Amino acid sequence: MFKKIEIWVLYLSILFSLLIAVGFGVLVRQELVGNIKAGWFSKSALTLAEIPVNIKHILTKGEDHVIEDKFPNLNDFVGTPNDKELYLLLSRYDGDFKEGIVELVDLRNFQVSHAWNPDIDAFNDLVEQVDEFEYLTRDQNEERFTLMHPKLTSDGGLLFGWNAPLRKINICSDLVYQNTNDIFHHSIETDSDGNIWAPSHLYPQTLPSRIVGRDLVIEGGFGDDAIVKLSSKGKIIYEKSVSQILIDNNMSYILFSNGNSISNDPIHLNDIQPVNFDGEFWKKGDVFLSLRNLSMVMLYRPYSNRIIWMGTGPFLHQHDVDILDEHRISVFNNRSINNIDASKGNFVDGHNEVIIFDFKTNKYSSHLKDSLIENDVKTVSQGRSEILPNDELFIEESNYGRTLFFNSDGSLRWTHVNRAENGNVYTVGWSRILYTSEDIQSVKKVLTNKGACNE
Repeated sequence: MFKKIEIWVLYLSILFSLLIAVGFGVLVRQELVGNIKAGWFSKSALTLAEIPVNIKHILTKGEDHVIEDKFPNLNDFVGTPNDKELYLLLSRYDGDFKEGIVELVDLRNFQVSHAWNPDIDAFNDLVEQVDEFEYLTRDQNEERFTLMHPKLTSDGGLLFGWNAPLRKINICSDLVYQNTNDIFHHSIETDSDGNIWAPSHLYPQTLPSRIVGRDLVIEGGFGDDAIVKLSSKGKIIYEKSVSQILIDNNMSYILFSNGNSISNDPIHLNDIQPVNFDGEFWKKGDVFLSLRNLSMVMLYRPYSNRIIWMGTGPFLHQHDVDILDEHRISVFNNRSINNIDASKGNFVDGHNEVIIFDFKTNKYSSHLKDSLIENDVKTVSQGRSEILPNDELFIEESNYGRTLFFNSDGSLRWTHVNRAENGNVYTVGWSRILYTSEDIQSVKKVLTNKGACNE
């Protein structure tokens, strides 16, 4: 019934198959990370290789935003509303609608006062998707994008941008502008002059390739983290490579002391906090920087290109630097440790904590430490904290889709878990507690003008 195949023919077929597989793999790799592309050959190979992944995305729409359900008995808001006027700018992936949204929640009753839901795909269509934006549609489309760390502007709009252009939308979620100079990431803050501060990846890199290799920031290339200052209209006023800052301040050893090679992400800038007033320990125009992969917080003076202060030791893979007063800052300490077994991922050594550093006493302390332990707060990555003027504490436990609010005595006032109707918990995106007079004025602008979106 079946014809006998000569053994040499079988071996030759296997050899040709292996050669074809290796060649196909080389073409895919060259398209992804190679300095020299192979034209339509490599593009076609990558397209074929991505077919299974694309099919999976279609069949499991939004499911890559499902996270561990650490608190199965919690859903939505649980607890006691706040007495005074406070709002939560809640950024989350909506597991029911399968897209990222931002909600303005009145914390006096846990009701949503307004929501922003921009058309990310339409915004992407306006971007020339080459170089660092080559995979923008693939990786940051409507179904996969979360509006990370949105910043409410004085006119009721929102700023956001995570591995994408820096964007501003209005109250009605319409695009006002997007800056495509580079890929922006992590935090977004504004200073007292209305300027915007955000981290970016410089493209092409500013460090010479003879030191750090090729200059691609996508798919594993060296990430040249930079601090960027933009006008309120989204125009770049100032930008500076953090790697170059270290080099200029005779700290090259921090970048180039990792064995025989340099990491493609040695710094991982995740927060820029502008200083808005002169004081004994800093000046207006300075910026605090959180350098996650160095477990370091830095005070930097852009106009003189000087590092004024560095803090290391009490925190590991930290996030979110905040200025509390004329001599104190707070830092969200993940206490995250790289597991020697990479397959097991990182882990938190105990629990997260909120560290306070006092420049006057040169001492560190921990804010409401027992409360975070009692409530099992331990996000490995990301995470946010905000100490309010009366010592109340807001926390986002990002990895588990949970936000918490503690009274000044450490008692838990309320929690929120981003659970969808299907029972799954979905990602949250660096939400903010709004409590300052400027914040409340911006909220009033939203509440007054949101009706125009229905006209």
